[in-house]
Amino acid sequence: MKKTPAADNALPVENLLSQIRQAKGLSRIDLAAQADITRQAVHAIETNQYLPTTAVALRLAQALGCRVEDLFRLLPQEEIVEGEWFTASAPVQVPHNATRVKVARVGARFIVRPVAELGEVMNYAVPADGLVLPLPTSRHSPRSQHPSCAVQVRLLRNRRVIEQEIAVAGCDPSVFLAGDYLRRQKEDCTVVGWTLGSAAAIDALKRGEVHMAGVHVVDAQSGESNLPYLRRHLKGNEYLIVTFAVWEEGLLVASGNPKSICGIEALARTDISLINREAGSGARLLLDQKLAAVGIAPGTVLGYDRIGRSHFQVARTIAEGHADVAVGVRAAANLFGLEFLPLQRARYDFVVPKAHLTDHPGIEAFLNILVSRSFRAEIDALGGYDMTETGTVHDLRAH
Repeated sequence: MKKTPAADNALPVENLLSQIRQAKGLSRIDLAAQADITRQAVHAIETNQYLPTTAVALRLAQALGCRVEDLFRLLPQEEIVEGEWFTASAPVQVPHNATRVKVARVGARFIVRPVAELGEVMNYAVPADGLVLPLPTSRHSPRSQHPSCAVQVRLLRNRRVIEQEIAVAGCDPSVFLAGDYLRRQKEDCTVVGWTLGSAAAIDALKRGEVHMAGVHVVDAQSGESNLPYLRRHLKGNEYLIVTFAVWEEGLLVASGNPKSICGIEALARTDISLINREAGSGARLLLDQKLAAVGIAPGTVLGYDRIGRSHFQVARTIAEGHADVAVGVRAAANLFGLEFLPLQRARYDFVVPKAHLTDHPGIEAFLNILVSRSFRAEIDALGGYDMTETGTVHDLRAH
Protein backbone atom coordinates (compact mmCIF):
# COMPACT_ATOMS: atom_id res chain seq x y z
CA MET A 1 0.00 0.00 0.00
CA LYS A 2 1.30 3.44 -0.88
CA LYS A 3 0.35 6.97 -0.05
CA THR A 4 -1.55 8.76 -2.81
CA PRO A 5 0.65 11.44 -4.43
CA ALA A 6 -0.83 14.91 -4.49
CA ALA A 7 -1.08 14.76 -8.27
CA ASP A 8 -3.20 11.64 -8.02
CA ASN A 9 -5.99 13.32 -6.09
CA ALA A 10 -7.73 14.00 -9.40
CA LEU A 11 -7.28 10.45 -10.68
CA PRO A 12 -10.71 9.41 -12.02
CA VAL A 13 -11.20 6.30 -9.88
CA GLU A 14 -14.56 5.23 -8.49
CA ASN A 15 -13.98 3.60 -5.08
CA LEU A 16 -16.78 1.16 -4.14
CA LEU A 17 -15.00 -0.62 -1.29
CA SER A 18 -17.18 0.84 1.46
CA GLN A 19 -20.47 0.09 -0.33
CA ILE A 20 -19.54 -3.51 -1.10
CA ARG A 21 -18.19 -4.14 2.40
CA GLN A 22 -21.40 -2.86 3.99
CA ALA A 23 -23.53 -4.85 1.53
CA LYS A 24 -21.68 -7.98 2.70
CA GLY A 25 -22.47 -7.09 6.33
CA LEU A 26 -18.81 -6.73 7.31
CA SER A 27 -17.27 -4.16 9.61
CA ARG A 28 -13.91 -2.59 8.86
CA ILE A 29 -12.38 -4.78 11.57
CA ASP A 30 -13.88 -7.92 9.94
CA LEU A 31 -12.60 -6.98 6.50
CA ALA A 32 -9.17 -6.04 7.85
CA ALA A 33 -8.83 -9.43 9.50
CA GLN A 34 -9.89 -11.37 6.39
CA ALA A 35 -7.64 -9.32 4.09
CA ASP A 36 -4.70 -9.39 6.52
CA ILE A 37 -4.35 -5.60 6.74
CA THR A 38 -5.05 -3.13 9.53
CA ARG A 39 -8.40 -1.50 10.28
CA GLN A 40 -6.70 1.88 9.77
CA ALA A 41 -5.64 0.77 6.30
CA VAL A 42 -9.22 -0.16 5.40
CA HIS A 43 -10.39 3.24 6.64
CA ALA A 44 -7.69 5.06 4.66
CA ILE A 45 -8.52 3.19 1.45
CA GLU A 46 -12.27 3.74 1.79
CA THR A 47 -11.75 7.47 2.36
CA ASN A 48 -9.38 7.76 -0.62
CA GLN A 49 -6.36 8.64 1.50
CA TYR A 50 -4.36 5.72 0.13
CA LEU A 51 -4.24 3.67 -3.05
CA PRO A 52 -3.93 -0.05 -2.37
CA THR A 53 -1.12 -2.01 -3.97
CA THR A 54 -2.05 -4.78 -6.39
CA ALA A 55 -1.56 -7.41 -3.68
CA VAL A 56 -3.78 -5.57 -1.17
CA ALA A 57 -6.47 -4.97 -3.80
CA LEU A 58 -6.47 -8.67 -4.65
CA ARG A 59 -6.78 -9.67 -0.97
CA LEU A 60 -9.68 -7.23 -0.48
CA ALA A 61 -11.47 -8.63 -3.53
CA GLN A 62 -10.92 -12.21 -2.34
CA ALA A 63 -12.24 -11.38 1.13
CA LEU A 64 -15.36 -9.79 -0.37
CA GLY A 65 -15.89 -12.48 -3.00
CA CYS A 66 -15.70 -10.10 -5.96
CA ARG A 67 -13.29 -8.80 -8.60
CA VAL A 68 -10.81 -5.98 -8.12
CA GLU A 69 -12.61 -4.01 -10.86
CA ASP A 70 -15.81 -4.28 -8.81
CA LEU A 71 -14.06 -2.38 -6.02
CA PHE A 72 -12.07 0.17 -8.00
CA ARG A 73 -13.16 1.45 -11.42
CA LEU A 74 -11.45 3.93 -13.67
CA LEU A 75 -13.90 6.63 -14.64
CA PRO A 76 -13.80 7.88 -18.22
CA GLN A 77 -11.60 10.94 -18.49
CA GLU A 78 -13.13 14.05 -19.99
CA GLU A 79 -12.00 14.55 -23.55
CA ILE A 80 -12.59 17.57 -25.75
CA VAL A 81 -12.36 17.55 -29.53
CA GLU A 82 -12.70 20.39 -32.01
CA GLY A 83 -14.98 19.93 -34.97
CA GLU A 84 -17.01 21.70 -37.62
CA TRP A 85 -20.57 22.60 -36.70
CA PHE A 86 -23.27 22.00 -39.31
CA THR A 87 -27.02 22.51 -39.12
CA ALA A 88 -29.89 22.49 -41.59
CA SER A 89 -30.42 26.19 -40.94
CA ALA A 90 -28.82 28.94 -43.02
CA PRO A 91 -27.11 31.10 -42.05
CA VAL A 92 -25.47 28.74 -39.61
CA GLN A 93 -26.60 29.24 -36.03
CA VAL A 94 -23.84 29.10 -33.42
CA PRO A 95 -24.92 26.56 -30.80
CA HIS A 96 -25.58 27.27 -27.15
CA ASN A 97 -23.52 25.72 -24.38
CA ALA A 98 -24.42 22.10 -23.60
CA THR A 99 -26.17 21.50 -26.93
CA ARG A 100 -26.45 17.72 -27.41
CA VAL A 101 -24.58 16.64 -30.54
CA LYS A 102 -23.55 13.69 -32.67
CA VAL A 103 -19.92 13.62 -33.75
CA ALA A 104 -18.60 11.76 -36.80
CA ARG A 105 -15.02 11.48 -37.89
CA VAL A 106 -14.97 11.70 -41.68
CA GLY A 107 -11.41 11.40 -42.90
CA ALA A 108 -9.35 13.75 -40.73
CA ARG A 109 -12.28 16.00 -39.73
CA PHE A 110 -14.81 15.85 -36.93
CA ILE A 111 -18.30 16.77 -38.15
CA VAL A 112 -20.69 17.96 -35.44
CA ARG A 113 -24.48 18.14 -35.76
CA PRO A 114 -27.25 18.68 -33.19
CA VAL A 115 -29.10 15.55 -32.08
CA ALA A 116 -32.36 17.52 -32.36
CA GLU A 117 -32.06 17.46 -36.17
CA LEU A 118 -32.71 13.71 -36.08
CA GLY A 119 -36.36 14.57 -35.35
CA GLU A 120 -38.58 14.84 -32.32
CA VAL A 121 -38.65 11.09 -31.61
CA MET A 122 -35.02 10.23 -32.34
CA ASN A 123 -33.95 13.24 -30.28
CA TYR A 124 -34.96 11.23 -27.20
CA ALA A 125 -33.99 7.79 -28.52
CA VAL A 126 -30.43 8.45 -29.75
CA PRO A 127 -27.78 9.21 -27.12
CA ALA A 128 -25.55 12.22 -27.69
CA ASP A 129 -21.86 11.78 -28.38
CA GLY A 130 -21.07 14.99 -26.52
CA LEU A 131 -22.03 18.47 -25.44
CA VAL A 132 -20.93 21.42 -27.53
CA LEU A 133 -18.84 24.26 -26.16
CA PRO A 134 -18.91 27.00 -28.82
CA LEU A 135 -15.83 28.96 -29.78
CA PRO A 136 -16.15 32.71 -30.30
CA THR A 137 -15.10 32.59 -33.96
CA SER A 138 -16.98 31.33 -37.01
CA ARG A 139 -15.45 30.23 -40.27
CA HIS A 140 -16.17 28.42 -43.50
CA SER A 141 -15.33 24.76 -43.94
CA PRO A 142 -11.88 24.46 -45.51
CA ARG A 143 -13.34 21.99 -48.01
CA SER A 144 -16.15 24.19 -49.34
CA GLN A 145 -18.12 27.39 -48.99
CA HIS A 146 -20.82 25.59 -47.02
CA PRO A 147 -21.31 27.63 -43.82
CA SER A 148 -19.91 26.09 -40.67
CA CYS A 149 -18.22 27.21 -37.50
CA ALA A 150 -15.59 25.69 -35.27
CA VAL A 151 -16.86 24.22 -32.02
CA GLN A 152 -15.40 22.31 -29.16
CA VAL A 153 -17.24 19.21 -27.95
CA ARG A 154 -16.92 17.62 -24.53
CA LEU A 155 -17.31 13.95 -25.32
CA LEU A 156 -19.78 11.83 -23.36
CA ARG A 157 -18.68 8.60 -25.02
CA ASN A 158 -15.36 6.94 -25.66
CA ARG A 159 -13.58 8.60 -28.57
CA ARG A 160 -12.70 5.23 -30.09
CA VAL A 161 -16.42 4.36 -30.25
CA ILE A 162 -17.31 7.73 -31.75
CA GLU A 163 -14.69 7.30 -34.47
CA GLN A 164 -16.44 4.11 -35.58
CA GLU A 165 -19.77 5.91 -36.09
CA ILE A 166 -21.07 5.89 -39.67
CA ALA A 167 -22.79 9.07 -40.83
CA VAL A 168 -25.32 8.46 -43.61
CA ALA A 169 -27.17 11.21 -45.48
CA GLY A 170 -30.42 10.31 -47.20
CA CYS A 171 -34.14 9.95 -46.77
CA ASP A 172 -34.66 6.26 -46.07
CA PRO A 173 -35.46 5.75 -42.36
CA SER A 174 -34.56 2.05 -42.36
CA VAL A 175 -30.90 3.08 -42.08
CA PHE A 176 -31.38 3.05 -38.30
CA LEU A 177 -32.62 -0.53 -38.49
CA ALA A 178 -29.51 -1.44 -40.49
CA GLY A 179 -27.48 0.26 -37.77
CA ASP A 180 -29.03 -1.95 -35.12
CA TYR A 181 -28.12 -5.07 -37.11
CA LEU A 182 -24.59 -3.74 -37.48
CA ARG A 183 -24.30 -3.12 -33.74
CA ARG A 184 -25.09 -6.79 -33.09
CA GLN A 185 -22.00 -7.74 -35.11
CA LYS A 186 -19.70 -4.84 -34.19
CA GLU A 187 -20.72 -3.68 -30.74
CA ASP A 188 -18.90 -0.33 -30.92
CA CYS A 189 -20.07 0.58 -34.43
CA THR A 190 -23.18 2.77 -34.77
CA VAL A 191 -25.04 4.37 -37.67
CA VAL A 192 -26.64 7.80 -37.67
CA GLY A 193 -28.94 8.77 -40.52
CA TRP A 194 -29.35 12.46 -41.38
CA THR A 195 -32.52 13.17 -43.32
CA LEU A 196 -31.51 14.94 -46.52
CA GLY A 197 -32.98 14.85 -50.00
CA SER A 198 -30.97 13.17 -52.74
CA ALA A 199 -29.24 16.31 -54.03
CA ALA A 200 -28.40 17.58 -50.54
CA ALA A 201 -27.12 14.14 -49.54
CA ILE A 202 -24.76 13.97 -52.54
CA ASP A 203 -23.57 17.52 -51.86
CA ALA A 204 -22.84 16.60 -48.23
CA LEU A 205 -20.90 13.55 -49.42
CA LYS A 206 -18.85 15.64 -51.86
CA ARG A 207 -18.02 18.12 -49.07
CA GLY A 208 -16.78 15.27 -46.89
CA GLU A 209 -19.46 15.72 -44.19
CA VAL A 210 -20.81 12.14 -44.25
CA HIS A 211 -19.49 8.67 -45.05
CA MET A 212 -22.36 7.60 -47.29
CA ALA A 213 -25.26 9.15 -49.19
CA GLY A 214 -28.57 7.68 -50.28
CA VAL A 215 -30.05 8.78 -53.59
CA HIS A 216 -33.19 8.04 -55.63
CA VAL A 217 -33.43 10.18 -58.75
CA VAL A 218 -35.03 8.79 -61.92
CA ASP A 219 -33.76 10.34 -65.15
CA ALA A 220 -36.69 11.86 -67.02
CA GLN A 221 -35.34 10.96 -70.47
CA SER A 222 -33.94 7.46 -70.02
CA GLY A 223 -36.00 6.32 -67.02
CA GLU A 224 -32.78 5.06 -65.42
CA SER A 225 -32.31 5.47 -61.69
CA ASN A 226 -29.48 7.51 -60.18
CA LEU A 227 -26.56 6.81 -62.51
CA PRO A 228 -27.28 9.62 -65.02
CA TYR A 229 -27.66 12.06 -62.11
CA LEU A 230 -24.53 10.82 -60.35
CA ARG A 231 -22.45 10.99 -63.52
CA ARG A 232 -23.35 14.66 -63.81
CA HIS A 233 -22.47 15.46 -60.21
CA LEU A 234 -19.59 13.14 -59.27
CA LYS A 235 -16.23 13.19 -61.00
CA GLY A 236 -13.90 10.26 -61.50
CA ASN A 237 -14.42 6.67 -60.46
CA GLU A 238 -13.72 7.05 -56.77
CA TYR A 239 -17.21 6.08 -55.60
CA LEU A 240 -18.92 2.76 -54.97
CA ILE A 241 -22.62 2.65 -55.94
CA VAL A 242 -24.56 -0.10 -54.13
CA THR A 243 -28.30 -0.73 -54.41
CA PHE A 244 -30.26 -0.89 -51.20
CA ALA A 245 -33.77 -1.47 -52.57
CA VAL A 246 -36.30 -0.55 -55.20
CA TRP A 247 -39.31 1.26 -53.85
CA GLU A 248 -42.55 2.64 -55.22
CA GLU A 249 -43.09 6.38 -55.36
CA GLY A 250 -46.51 7.90 -55.78
CA LEU A 251 -49.20 10.12 -54.34
CA LEU A 252 -50.04 9.80 -50.67
CA VAL A 253 -53.65 10.68 -49.82
CA ALA A 254 -55.85 10.27 -46.75
CA SER A 255 -57.43 6.93 -45.94
CA GLY A 256 -60.48 6.39 -48.11
CA ASN A 257 -59.29 9.11 -50.53
CA PRO A 258 -62.00 11.59 -49.39
CA LYS A 259 -61.03 14.19 -52.03
CA SER A 260 -61.23 11.60 -54.86
CA ILE A 261 -57.69 12.31 -56.02
CA CYS A 262 -56.94 10.13 -59.04
CA GLY A 263 -53.67 11.56 -60.36
CA ILE A 264 -51.38 14.54 -60.72
CA GLU A 265 -54.10 16.50 -62.55
CA ALA A 266 -55.98 16.84 -59.25
CA LEU A 267 -53.27 19.18 -57.94
CA ALA A 268 -54.70 21.94 -60.13
CA ARG A 269 -57.88 21.94 -58.02
CA THR A 270 -58.31 24.77 -55.52
CA ASP A 271 -59.64 22.38 -52.84
CA ILE A 272 -56.50 20.21 -52.86
CA SER A 273 -53.65 21.16 -50.50
CA LEU A 274 -50.14 19.78 -51.12
CA ILE A 275 -47.32 19.14 -48.67
CA ASN A 276 -44.11 19.19 -50.72
CA ARG A 277 -40.50 18.04 -50.23
CA GLU A 278 -37.46 20.30 -50.44
CA ALA A 279 -35.84 21.21 -53.74
CA GLY A 280 -33.36 18.55 -54.84
CA SER A 281 -35.18 15.66 -53.20
CA GLY A 282 -36.22 12.71 -55.34
CA ALA A 283 -39.88 13.30 -54.48
CA ARG A 284 -39.68 16.97 -55.50
CA LEU A 285 -37.97 16.10 -58.80
CA LEU A 286 -40.66 13.52 -59.55
CA LEU A 287 -43.43 15.98 -58.73
CA ASP A 288 -41.95 18.65 -60.98
CA GLN A 289 -41.59 16.18 -63.84
CA LYS A 290 -45.21 15.04 -63.51
CA LEU A 291 -46.55 18.61 -63.23
CA ALA A 292 -44.65 19.63 -66.36
CA ALA A 293 -45.97 16.60 -68.23
CA VAL A 294 -49.61 17.66 -67.65
CA GLY A 295 -48.96 21.39 -68.03
CA ILE A 296 -49.55 22.50 -64.45
CA ALA A 297 -47.41 25.44 -63.27
CA PRO A 298 -45.92 24.75 -59.81
CA GLY A 299 -46.94 28.21 -58.59
CA THR A 300 -50.61 27.36 -59.12
CA VAL A 301 -50.53 24.35 -56.81
CA LEU A 302 -51.86 25.12 -53.33
CA GLY A 303 -49.14 24.28 -50.79
CA TYR A 304 -46.31 23.86 -53.31
CA ASP A 305 -44.03 25.98 -51.11
CA ARG A 306 -44.98 24.13 -47.92
CA ILE A 307 -42.08 21.81 -47.12
CA GLY A 308 -41.81 18.56 -45.17
CA ARG A 309 -38.31 17.33 -44.37
CA SER A 310 -38.93 13.60 -44.79
CA HIS A 311 -41.24 10.98 -46.26
CA PHE A 312 -42.61 10.30 -42.80
CA GLN A 313 -43.21 13.97 -42.02
CA VAL A 314 -45.32 14.52 -45.12
CA ALA A 315 -47.20 11.27 -44.48
CA ARG A 316 -47.92 12.31 -40.91
CA THR A 317 -49.13 15.71 -42.09
CA ILE A 318 -51.69 14.06 -44.36
CA ALA A 319 -52.73 11.53 -41.71
CA GLU A 320 -53.41 14.38 -39.28
CA GLY A 321 -55.56 16.18 -41.86
CA HIS A 322 -53.26 19.17 -42.38
CA ALA A 323 -52.74 18.45 -46.11
CA ASP A 324 -54.48 16.39 -48.77
CA VAL A 325 -51.68 14.99 -50.91
CA ALA A 326 -47.92 14.53 -51.20
CA VAL A 327 -45.42 12.67 -53.32
CA GLY A 328 -43.79 9.97 -51.24
CA VAL A 329 -43.05 6.27 -50.91
CA ARG A 330 -45.39 3.37 -50.29
CA ALA A 331 -43.58 2.46 -47.05
CA ALA A 332 -44.63 5.81 -45.53
CA ALA A 333 -48.22 5.34 -46.71
CA ASN A 334 -48.32 1.89 -45.13
CA LEU A 335 -47.02 3.17 -41.80
CA PHE A 336 -49.60 5.95 -41.51
CA GLY A 337 -52.56 4.09 -43.00
CA LEU A 338 -52.78 6.25 -46.14
CA GLU A 339 -53.96 5.47 -49.63
CA PHE A 340 -51.18 5.18 -52.20
CA LEU A 341 -51.46 5.99 -55.91
CA PRO A 342 -48.28 4.69 -57.65
CA LEU A 343 -46.39 6.88 -60.12
CA GLN A 344 -43.09 5.06 -60.65
CA ARG A 345 -40.59 2.58 -59.25
CA ALA A 346 -37.22 4.03 -58.23
CA ARG A 347 -33.98 2.45 -57.08
CA TYR A 348 -32.48 3.68 -53.83
CA ASP A 349 -28.69 3.44 -53.97
CA PHE A 350 -25.99 4.14 -51.43
CA VAL A 351 -22.97 6.10 -52.66
CA VAL A 352 -19.71 5.52 -50.77
CA PRO A 353 -16.27 6.99 -51.45
CA LYS A 354 -14.01 3.99 -52.02
CA ALA A 355 -11.46 5.47 -49.63
CA HIS A 356 -13.84 4.83 -46.71
CA LEU A 357 -13.73 1.09 -47.37
CA THR A 358 -10.19 1.14 -46.00
CA ASP A 359 -10.16 4.10 -43.60
CA HIS A 360 -13.39 3.24 -41.73
CA PRO A 361 -13.70 -0.17 -40.05
CA GLY A 362 -17.51 -0.32 -40.22
CA ILE A 363 -18.38 0.58 -43.82
CA GLU A 364 -17.79 -2.86 -45.33
CA ALA A 365 -19.64 -4.50 -42.44
CA PHE A 366 -22.58 -2.13 -43.01
CA LEU A 367 -22.75 -3.06 -46.70
CA ASN A 368 -22.66 -6.74 -45.76
CA ILE A 369 -25.63 -6.21 -43.44
CA LEU A 370 -27.71 -4.99 -46.39
CA VAL A 371 -27.44 -8.35 -48.14
CA SER A 372 -27.86 -10.50 -45.04
CA ARG A 373 -30.88 -12.80 -45.10
CA SER A 374 -32.29 -11.68 -41.75
CA PHE A 375 -32.08 -7.96 -42.53
CA ARG A 376 -33.64 -8.36 -45.97
CA ALA A 377 -36.46 -10.43 -44.50
CA GLU A 378 -37.25 -7.72 -41.96
CA ILE A 379 -37.21 -4.96 -44.58
CA ASP A 380 -39.53 -7.04 -46.78
CA ALA A 381 -41.91 -7.30 -43.83
CA LEU A 382 -42.12 -3.51 -43.61
CA GLY A 383 -43.76 -3.40 -47.04
CA GLY A 384 -43.02 -1.04 -49.92
CA TYR A 385 -39.48 -2.34 -50.54
CA ASP A 386 -38.31 -4.70 -53.29
CA MET A 387 -35.03 -6.26 -52.17
CA THR A 388 -34.31 -8.41 -55.24
CA GLU A 389 -31.53 -6.04 -56.42
CA THR A 390 -30.06 -5.40 -52.97
CA GLY A 391 -26.26 -5.42 -52.98
CA THR A 392 -25.92 -4.87 -56.74
CA VAL A 393 -22.83 -2.75 -57.49
CA HIS A 394 -23.09 -0.20 -60.32
CA ASP A 395 -20.32 1.36 -62.38
CA LEU A 396 -20.34 5.12 -62.27
CA ARG A 397 -18.46 5.36 -65.55
CA ALA A 398 -20.63 5.72 -68.64
CA HIS A 399 -20.26 2.84 -71.11
